[in-house]
Amino acid sequence: MCGIVGIAGTTDVAAALYDGLTVLQHRGQDAAGIATANGTQLRVHKGNGLVRDVFNAKTMALLEGRVGIAHCRYPTAGSEGSDEAQPFYVNSPYGIALAHNGNLINTDALRREVFEQDRRNINTGSDSEVLLNVFAHELDKSRTLTPEAAFRAIEGVARRARGGYAVVATVLGLGLVAFRDPHGIRPLVLGKRETDAGNEYAIASESVALDILGFERVRDIAPGEGVVITPRGELHTRQCAEPEKHAPCIFEYVYFARPDSMIENISVHKARMRMGVTLGEKILRLRPDHDIDTVIPIPDTSRDAALEIANVLGVKYREGFIKNRYVGRTFIMPGQGERVKSVKRKLNPITLEFRNRVVLLVDDSIVRGTTSQQIVQMARDAGARKVYLASAAPPVRHPNIYGIDMPTPEELIAHGRSEEEIERMIGCDWLIYQDLPDLEKAVAGPKFPGMVFDTSCFSGEYVTGVEPGYFEGLKQARSDDAKRQRRLAL
Repeated sequence: MCGIVGIAGTTDVAAALYDGLTVLQHRGQDAAGIATANGTQLRVHKGNGLVRDVFNAKTMALLEGRVGIAHCRYPTAGSEGSDEAQPFYVNSPYGIALAHNGNLINTDALRREVFEQDRRNINTGSDSEVLLNVFAHELDKSRTLTPEAAFRAIEGVARRARGGYAVVATVLGLGLVAFRDPHGIRPLVLGKRETDAGNEYAIASESVALDILGFERVRDIAPGEGVVITPRGELHTRQCAEPEKHAPCIFEYVYFARPDSMIENISVHKARMRMGVTLGEKILRLRPDHDIDTVIPIPDTSRDAALEIANVLGVKYREGFIKNRYVGRTFIMPGQGERVKSVKRKLNPITLEFRNRVVLLVDDSIVRGTTSQQIVQMARDAGARKVYLASAAPPVRHPNIYGIDMPTPEELIAHGRSEEEIERMIGCDWLIYQDLPDLEKAVAGPKFPGMVFDTSCFSGEYVTGVEPGYFEGLKQARSDDAKRQRRLAL
């Protein structure tokens, strides 16, 4: 999962791109980059680390241009070296910089095609660089540089690339280009701002980036749609691929997106509140005479759900953990050892909220289970009589292949295990999971009943289909052991 921003403005956009990245930092803490177009020159600066660490006054001053894109990275495939930072750049044709959120599932085949048929070289293990070269090759076919040529190139990408992807790019002489996969798995939203000098447009992974920059949210970019915005502020859009089954990623609502974002016209905040209501109702069905004294969220993403669970159960809601704001999100830490250490640095219990109480801890989801084990033990060490654990999401039993680092099944605590077995491994007195139909209903809400989502990590159903042998290759590329070996080789 990554964060992307693109802006076509009437003045230099680097500072706005930087601000947009800071509010998307939760989507990726591994690397960051900005590319701007200034007439006939593309300027790129990127590196490993948080946004605030990659850029300084000197590097920002060099990023001149009224059109630009930005990216913050969280690695799912490829190595963890600095050469994986985005945006990526090619100088033919015209000069193109591209940033990508998502994951292609036919990267190996595309890499061979790009080398053998398109006569282009790929320098990294990143599927984003492959995607850039596919787009560049398709654009070169037109021999012209117009919005129409860009749309034909996007059509070519849609024919060749499979997976989940949301893309922003800047093309010298054309402007800002954006497009989304035909299933609309990864989010992408369009915003507009009117100025005395003309219209400005922004495109981002989440609407919160538009909010902070003063852009009005116009709409989500449609699955398979292409967008071109010229330096003069002219907006061109076209459906570049036949929309497939629209299936936005449900895990955006569970964990990744900020609660103040809107995705597919659904408030993430309200979706999480509804998750709490449905989960609270399940708890009452299973144990109408429960002995829960206090509901405590595991900060931050479970707060909305935990508050509604407490309301449904009619018990106290309390903040029981203090979070260290200067430690990154443990889910996206690069290795298991780092994740384990980070949990202890990240949370500290307030003993008074646990002592002699039966507490229900609420988390947004349980992936590997190591974090849950440690937090349950923290609650016991703080004096809780019983520790129950509720997950606002169903059991994560399958890899996510569209850009979220849920790697091999063997690393997922729920894979091949019953809920009772998971309960024993985590060490809680009772484990309660959300049911998948309830999660889908909660996210869709009353405005979009029956809406379809990508729920592959829960259901094992992949909207793009999966080629035989794909998961074996995924294990070699994305398991913690594989990543550890690559880091040792750097």
